[in-house]
Amino acid sequence: MKRTRHTPEQIVRKLREADRLLAESIPLAEVMRHLEISHQTYQRWRSQYGAMRPDDVARLKTLEQENARLKRLLAEKELDNDMLRMVAVSNF
Repeated sequence: MKRTRHTPEQIVRKLREADRLLAESIPLAEVMRHLEISHQTYQRWRSQYGAMRPDDVARLKTLEQENARLKRLLAEKELDNDMLRMVAVSNF
C-alpha cells in the first residue's frame, strides 16, 4: 500500500466523510476501505482532529506558524544578549 501524507484539512474532511458513512450504518471496515486508511490511522486522527472543523485547522496552522516565528525571534534575541554579556565580562 502506498504511503501518503494528508494535510490537516484533508484529514478533517475524511473524518467528516467517515461520520457520514457510519451514520448510514456502513460497517467500520467498509468505511476504512472507502477512505483508504487503516483502523489505527482512523483512531489516531479521531483523537487528534476529532472535534475540529476545517476552519479550526486553518486557524491552528496559522497559530503554529506564528509561534515558530516568535520562537526564532526569541532565540535570536537570547543569542544577542549572551554575546553582549560575554563582551561585557571580557572587557572588565
